[in-house]
Amino acid sequence: MAVFNLRAYDDHEQIVFCRDVESGLKAIICVHNTNLGPAVGGCRMWDYNSDEGALIDALRLSRGMTYKNAMAGLQMGGGKSVIIGNSKTMKSEELFRAFGRFVDKLSGKYITAEDVGINPQDMAIVNKETNHVLGLEGKSGDPSPVTAYGVFTGLRAAVNHRLGRSDLDGLKVSVQGLGHVGYYLCRHLHEQGAKLIVTDINKESVDRVVDEFGATAVDTDEIYHQDVDVYAPCALGATINDNTIPKIRASVIAGAANNQLAEDRHGDILMEKGILYAPDYVINAGGIINVSFEENYNRDAALKKVDEIYGTLTEVFDASKAEGRPTNVIADELARKRVAEAKK
Repeated sequence: MAVFNLRAYDDHEQIVFCRDVESGLKAIICVHNTNLGPAVGGCRMWDYNSDEGALIDALRLSRGMTYKNAMAGLQMGGGKSVIIGNSKTMKSEELFRAFGRFVDKLSGKYITAEDVGINPQDMAIVNKETNHVLGLEGKSGDPSPVTAYGVFTGLRAAVNHRLGRSDLDGLKVSVQGLGHVGYYLCRHLHEQGAKLIVTDINKESVDRVVDEFGATAVDTDEIYHQDVDVYAPCALGATINDNTIPKIRASVIAGAANNQLAEDRHGDILMEKGILYAPDYVINAGGIINVSFEENYNRDAALKKVDEIYGTLTEVFDASKAEGRPTNVIADELARKRVAEAKK
Protein backbone atom coordinates (compact mmCIF):
# COMPACT_ATOMS: atom_id res chain seq x y z
CA MET A 1 0.00 0.00 0.00
CA ALA A 2 1.55 3.30 -1.13
CA VAL A 3 0.60 5.64 1.73
CA PHE A 4 1.75 8.86 0.06
CA ASN A 5 -0.43 8.14 -2.97
CA LEU A 6 -3.61 7.60 -0.97
CA ARG A 7 -6.24 10.21 -1.76
CA ALA A 8 -6.88 10.60 1.96
CA TYR A 9 -3.20 11.31 2.66
CA ASP A 10 -3.67 14.98 1.74
CA ASP A 11 -0.18 16.17 2.78
CA HIS A 12 -0.33 14.93 6.37
CA GLU A 13 2.62 16.12 8.42
CA GLN A 14 3.10 12.86 10.30
CA ILE A 15 1.64 9.36 10.66
CA VAL A 16 2.65 7.13 13.55
CA PHE A 17 1.96 3.38 13.51
CA CYS A 18 1.84 2.13 17.10
CA ARG A 19 2.32 -1.48 18.19
CA ASP A 20 2.67 -2.87 21.70
CA VAL A 21 2.79 -6.67 21.73
CA GLU A 22 2.23 -7.15 25.46
CA SER A 23 -1.02 -5.17 25.62
CA GLY A 24 -2.16 -6.07 22.10
CA LEU A 25 -2.28 -2.41 21.07
CA LYS A 26 -2.45 -1.64 17.37
CA ALA A 27 -3.06 2.05 16.76
CA ILE A 28 -2.49 4.80 14.22
CA ILE A 29 -1.92 8.46 15.09
CA CYS A 30 -2.32 10.99 12.28
CA VAL A 31 -1.17 14.60 12.45
CA HIS A 32 -2.59 16.49 9.49
CA ASN A 33 -1.63 20.12 10.07
CA THR A 34 -0.24 22.20 12.94
CA ASN A 35 -0.32 25.71 11.42
CA LEU A 36 -2.95 26.86 13.89
CA GLY A 37 -1.51 25.01 16.89
CA PRO A 38 -0.95 21.47 18.18
CA ALA A 39 -2.97 18.81 16.40
CA VAL A 40 -6.03 18.05 18.51
CA GLY A 41 -8.48 15.24 17.82
CA GLY A 42 -10.07 12.29 19.55
CA CYS A 43 -9.10 8.64 19.66
CA ARG A 44 -11.54 6.17 18.10
CA MET A 45 -11.60 2.46 18.95
CA TRP A 46 -13.15 0.35 16.23
CA ASP A 47 -12.95 -3.20 14.93
CA TYR A 48 -11.87 -2.33 11.39
CA ASN A 49 -12.06 -4.90 8.61
CA SER A 50 -8.49 -4.13 7.54
CA ASP A 51 -5.46 -2.10 8.53
CA GLU A 52 -5.88 -0.08 5.34
CA GLY A 53 -9.46 0.76 6.33
CA ALA A 54 -8.24 1.93 9.72
CA LEU A 55 -5.57 4.12 8.13
CA ILE A 56 -7.93 5.73 5.63
CA ASP A 57 -10.46 6.43 8.38
CA ALA A 58 -7.78 8.01 10.55
CA LEU A 59 -6.48 10.13 7.68
CA ARG A 60 -9.92 11.43 6.73
CA LEU A 61 -10.83 12.15 10.34
CA SER A 62 -7.52 13.90 10.91
CA ARG A 63 -7.97 16.23 7.95
CA GLY A 64 -11.53 16.84 9.10
CA MET A 65 -10.19 17.99 12.47
CA THR A 66 -7.92 20.53 10.79
CA TYR A 67 -10.92 21.97 8.96
CA LYS A 68 -13.18 21.68 12.01
CA ASN A 69 -10.82 23.53 14.30
CA ALA A 70 -10.14 26.20 11.70
CA MET A 71 -13.84 26.83 11.03
CA ALA A 72 -14.55 26.92 14.76
CA GLY A 73 -11.95 29.65 15.21
CA LEU A 74 -9.75 27.57 17.53
CA GLN A 75 -5.99 27.83 17.93
CA MET A 76 -5.61 24.13 17.25
CA GLY A 77 -4.37 22.06 14.37
CA GLY A 78 -5.90 18.80 13.23
CA GLY A 79 -5.09 15.23 14.17
CA LYS A 80 -6.81 11.95 14.99
CA SER A 81 -5.98 8.49 16.26
CA VAL A 82 -7.58 5.08 15.97
CA ILE A 83 -7.11 1.97 18.07
CA ILE A 84 -7.87 -1.18 16.09
CA GLY A 85 -10.02 -3.53 18.13
CA ASN A 86 -13.41 -4.30 19.63
CA SER A 87 -14.17 -1.66 22.26
CA LYS A 88 -16.48 -4.04 24.11
CA THR A 89 -14.02 -6.90 24.53
CA MET A 90 -10.44 -5.65 24.10
CA LYS A 91 -10.10 -2.72 26.51
CA SER A 92 -7.52 -2.96 29.28
CA GLU A 93 -5.45 -0.63 31.41
CA GLU A 94 -2.30 -1.95 29.77
CA LEU A 95 -3.62 -1.14 26.30
CA PHE A 96 -4.54 2.46 27.12
CA ARG A 97 -1.31 3.05 29.03
CA ALA A 98 0.62 1.81 26.00
CA PHE A 99 -1.34 4.18 23.80
CA GLY A 100 -0.60 7.01 26.23
CA ARG A 101 3.13 6.36 25.94
CA PHE A 102 2.97 6.65 22.16
CA VAL A 103 1.06 9.93 22.44
CA ASP A 104 3.62 11.22 24.93
CA LYS A 105 6.50 10.50 22.53
CA LEU A 106 5.04 13.16 20.21
CA SER A 107 5.82 15.77 22.88
CA GLY A 108 2.58 17.69 22.55
CA LYS A 109 2.40 17.81 18.76
CA TYR A 110 -0.73 15.66 19.08
CA ILE A 111 -3.29 15.98 21.88
CA THR A 112 -5.87 13.23 22.22
CA ALA A 113 -9.41 13.00 23.59
CA GLU A 114 -12.31 10.57 23.40
CA ASP A 115 -14.21 9.55 20.29
CA VAL A 116 -16.33 6.58 19.21
CA GLY A 117 -15.68 3.56 21.42
CA ILE A 118 -13.75 5.57 24.01
CA ASN A 119 -15.04 7.10 27.26
CA PRO A 120 -13.61 9.52 29.86
CA GLN A 121 -12.51 6.60 32.05
CA ASP A 122 -10.35 5.30 29.19
CA MET A 123 -8.81 8.74 28.73
CA ALA A 124 -8.07 8.89 32.45
CA ILE A 125 -5.87 5.81 32.00
CA VAL A 126 -4.15 7.38 28.97
CA ASN A 127 -3.56 10.43 31.19
CA LYS A 128 -1.44 8.28 33.53
CA GLU A 129 1.21 8.15 30.80
CA THR A 130 0.83 11.58 29.18
CA ASN A 131 -0.50 15.04 29.94
CA HIS A 132 -1.49 15.51 26.32
CA VAL A 133 -5.14 14.57 26.91
CA LEU A 134 -8.34 16.63 26.85
CA GLY A 135 -11.91 15.89 27.93
CA LEU A 136 -11.07 14.53 31.35
CA GLU A 137 -13.59 14.14 34.14
CA GLY A 138 -13.50 17.04 36.57
CA LYS A 139 -12.58 19.39 33.74
CA SER A 140 -14.55 19.68 30.50
CA GLY A 141 -15.67 16.04 30.80
CA ASP A 142 -17.75 14.12 28.28
CA PRO A 143 -18.00 16.31 25.13
CA SER A 144 -21.04 14.44 23.75
CA PRO A 145 -23.76 16.69 25.22
CA VAL A 146 -22.03 19.80 23.89
CA THR A 147 -21.48 18.20 20.49
CA ALA A 148 -25.21 17.48 20.38
CA TYR A 149 -26.03 21.05 21.37
CA GLY A 150 -23.83 22.32 18.54
CA VAL A 151 -25.55 20.01 16.03
CA PHE A 152 -28.92 21.22 17.29
CA THR A 153 -27.77 24.83 16.84
CA GLY A 154 -26.53 24.11 13.32
CA LEU A 155 -29.69 22.22 12.44
CA ARG A 156 -31.70 25.31 13.39
CA ALA A 157 -29.52 27.42 11.08
CA ALA A 158 -30.08 24.98 8.20
CA VAL A 159 -33.84 24.84 8.78
CA ASN A 160 -34.00 28.62 8.86
CA HIS A 161 -32.02 28.93 5.62
CA ARG A 162 -33.71 26.16 3.63
CA LEU A 163 -37.25 26.15 5.06
CA GLY A 164 -37.53 29.72 6.35
CA ARG A 165 -38.48 28.52 9.83
CA SER A 166 -37.12 29.82 13.12
CA ASP A 167 -39.08 27.27 15.20
CA LEU A 168 -38.96 23.47 15.13
CA ASP A 169 -42.47 22.70 16.36
CA GLY A 170 -43.88 19.86 14.27
CA LEU A 171 -40.68 19.57 12.22
CA LYS A 172 -40.07 15.97 11.13
CA VAL A 173 -36.53 14.76 11.76
CA SER A 174 -35.03 11.33 11.10
CA VAL A 175 -32.06 10.56 13.35
CA GLN A 176 -29.68 7.77 12.37
CA GLY A 177 -27.56 6.64 15.31
CA LEU A 178 -28.59 7.02 18.94
CA GLY A 179 -25.32 6.97 20.82
CA HIS A 180 -24.48 9.73 23.27
CA VAL A 181 -24.64 12.52 20.70
CA GLY A 182 -27.69 11.17 18.89
CA TYR A 183 -29.56 10.73 22.16
CA TYR A 184 -28.89 14.27 23.36
CA LEU A 185 -29.79 15.67 19.93
CA CYS A 186 -33.12 13.85 20.12
CA ARG A 187 -33.76 15.38 23.52
CA HIS A 188 -33.14 18.91 22.23
CA LEU A 189 -35.39 18.31 19.23
CA HIS A 190 -38.14 16.76 21.34
CA GLU A 191 -38.09 19.71 23.74
CA GLN A 192 -38.67 22.02 20.77
CA GLY A 193 -41.64 20.00 19.50
CA ALA A 194 -39.98 18.11 16.65
CA LYS A 195 -41.36 14.75 15.53
CA LEU A 196 -38.67 12.07 15.61
CA ILE A 197 -38.12 9.00 13.43
CA VAL A 198 -35.10 7.05 14.63
CA THR A 199 -32.93 4.02 14.04
CA ASP A 200 -29.88 2.35 15.53
CA ILE A 201 -28.29 -1.08 15.47
CA ASN A 202 -28.66 -1.15 19.27
CA LYS A 203 -32.25 -1.97 20.23
CA GLU A 204 -31.83 -0.63 23.77
CA SER A 205 -30.82 2.76 22.43
CA VAL A 206 -33.87 2.82 20.16
CA ASP A 207 -36.24 1.77 22.95
CA ARG A 208 -34.91 4.51 25.22
CA VAL A 209 -35.56 7.28 22.69
CA VAL A 210 -38.98 5.85 21.81
CA ASP A 211 -39.97 5.71 25.50
CA GLU A 212 -38.58 9.10 26.52
CA PHE A 213 -39.31 11.20 23.46
CA GLY A 214 -42.20 9.47 21.71
CA ALA A 215 -40.06 8.72 18.68
CA THR A 216 -41.08 6.33 15.90
CA ALA A 217 -38.57 3.54 15.28
CA VAL A 218 -37.73 2.16 11.83
CA ASP A 219 -35.30 -0.46 10.55
CA THR A 220 -31.79 0.75 9.75
CA ASP A 221 -32.27 0.48 5.98
CA GLU A 222 -35.57 2.35 6.11
CA ILE A 223 -34.26 5.57 7.61
CA TYR A 224 -33.40 7.05 4.19
CA HIS A 225 -36.91 6.59 2.79
CA GLN A 226 -38.68 8.63 5.46
CA ASP A 227 -40.79 11.63 4.45
CA VAL A 228 -39.10 14.13 6.76
CA ASP A 229 -37.83 17.70 6.72
CA VAL A 230 -34.38 16.87 8.11
CA TYR A 231 -32.17 13.80 7.94
CA ALA A 232 -29.64 13.76 10.81
CA PRO A 233 -26.87 11.17 10.34
CA CYS A 234 -25.28 10.58 13.75
CA ALA A 235 -23.61 7.19 13.28
CA LEU A 236 -20.47 6.45 11.27
CA GLY A 237 -19.59 8.22 8.05
CA ALA A 238 -20.23 7.80 4.31
CA THR A 239 -24.00 7.31 4.69
CA ILE A 240 -24.54 9.87 1.92
CA ASN A 241 -23.55 7.95 -1.19
CA ASP A 242 -24.73 6.78 -4.60
CA ASN A 243 -27.06 4.21 -3.07
CA THR A 244 -28.69 6.39 -0.44
CA ILE A 245 -29.03 9.79 -2.12
CA PRO A 246 -31.85 8.70 -4.46
CA LYS A 247 -33.81 7.53 -1.40
CA ILE A 248 -33.43 10.68 0.71
CA ARG A 249 -36.63 12.74 0.86
CA ALA A 250 -35.44 15.35 3.35
CA SER A 251 -34.80 18.99 2.38
CA VAL A 252 -31.97 19.33 4.91
CA ILE A 253 -29.13 17.07 6.00
CA ALA A 254 -27.74 18.13 9.36
CA GLY A 255 -26.16 15.57 11.68
CA ALA A 256 -23.26 14.73 13.95
CA ALA A 257 -21.44 12.01 11.97
CA ASN A 258 -17.97 12.66 10.58
CA ASN A 259 -17.23 12.28 6.87
CA GLN A 260 -20.89 12.01 5.93
CA LEU A 261 -20.24 12.34 2.19
CA ALA A 262 -18.77 9.17 0.75
CA GLU A 263 -17.12 11.36 -1.89
CA ASP A 264 -16.88 15.11 -2.35
CA ARG A 265 -18.94 14.89 -5.56
CA HIS A 266 -21.95 13.86 -3.51
CA GLY A 267 -22.16 17.44 -2.33
CA ASP A 268 -22.81 18.48 -5.94
CA ILE A 269 -25.56 15.89 -6.27
CA LEU A 270 -27.27 17.08 -3.08
CA MET A 271 -27.20 20.67 -4.32
CA GLU A 272 -28.68 19.63 -7.66
CA LYS A 273 -31.50 17.87 -5.80
CA GLY A 274 -32.20 20.96 -3.71
CA ILE A 275 -31.04 19.33 -0.46
CA LEU A 276 -29.16 21.66 1.88
CA TYR A 277 -26.15 19.92 3.43
CA ALA A 278 -24.60 21.23 6.65
CA PRO A 279 -20.87 20.33 6.32
CA ASP A 280 -20.17 17.81 9.05
CA TYR A 281 -17.00 19.27 10.50
CA VAL A 282 -18.70 22.66 10.91
CA ILE A 283 -21.91 21.47 12.54
CA ASN A 284 -20.33 18.87 14.85
CA ALA A 285 -17.61 21.12 16.28
CA GLY A 286 -19.30 21.53 19.69
CA GLY A 287 -17.26 18.80 21.35
CA ILE A 288 -13.86 20.14 20.33
CA ILE A 289 -14.96 23.67 21.21
CA ASN A 290 -15.92 22.38 24.64
CA VAL A 291 -12.54 20.73 25.32
CA SER A 292 -10.74 23.87 24.10
CA PHE A 293 -11.99 25.43 27.35
CA GLU A 294 -10.44 22.62 29.41
CA GLU A 295 -8.19 24.78 31.58
CA ASN A 296 -10.27 26.71 34.13
CA TYR A 297 -13.35 25.21 32.49
CA ASN A 298 -16.34 27.51 32.10
CA ARG A 299 -19.35 25.77 30.60
CA ASP A 300 -21.26 28.99 29.88
CA ALA A 301 -18.30 30.38 27.94
CA ALA A 302 -17.98 27.11 26.02
CA LEU A 303 -21.66 27.08 25.07
CA LYS A 304 -21.48 30.72 23.98
CA LYS A 305 -18.66 29.76 21.62
CA VAL A 306 -20.68 26.78 20.37
CA ASP A 307 -23.53 29.17 19.53
CA GLU A 308 -21.25 30.63 16.85
CA ILE A 309 -21.84 27.49 14.77
CA TYR A 310 -25.16 29.04 13.73
CA GLY A 311 -23.45 32.06 12.18
CA THR A 312 -20.62 30.08 10.62
CA LEU A 313 -23.05 27.75 8.86
CA THR A 314 -25.19 30.67 7.74
CA GLU A 315 -22.08 32.20 6.16
CA VAL A 316 -21.42 28.94 4.32
CA PHE A 317 -25.05 28.61 3.20
CA ASP A 318 -25.22 32.20 1.96
CA ALA A 319 -21.98 31.86 -0.01
CA SER A 320 -23.17 28.58 -1.52
CA LYS A 321 -26.41 30.17 -2.66
CA ALA A 322 -24.70 33.27 -4.04
CA GLU A 323 -22.00 31.36 -5.91
CA GLY A 324 -24.05 28.32 -6.94
CA ARG A 325 -21.50 25.92 -5.47
CA PRO A 326 -21.95 23.08 -2.95
CA THR A 327 -21.71 23.84 0.76
CA ASN A 328 -18.95 21.30 1.30
CA VAL A 329 -16.77 23.01 -1.32
CA ILE A 330 -17.39 26.43 0.21
CA ALA A 331 -16.53 25.18 3.71
CA ASP A 332 -13.37 23.41 2.52
CA GLU A 333 -12.13 26.57 0.82
CA LEU A 334 -12.80 28.72 3.89
CA ALA A 335 -11.03 26.22 6.14
CA ARG A 336 -7.98 25.92 3.86
CA LYS A 337 -7.75 29.70 3.65
CA ARG A 338 -7.68 30.03 7.44
CA VAL A 339 -5.02 27.32 7.75
CA ALA A 340 -2.86 28.86 5.03
CA GLU A 341 -3.11 32.34 6.53
CA ALA A 342 -1.98 30.98 9.90
CA LYS A 343 1.30 29.83 8.33
CA LYS A 344 2.24 33.32 7.16
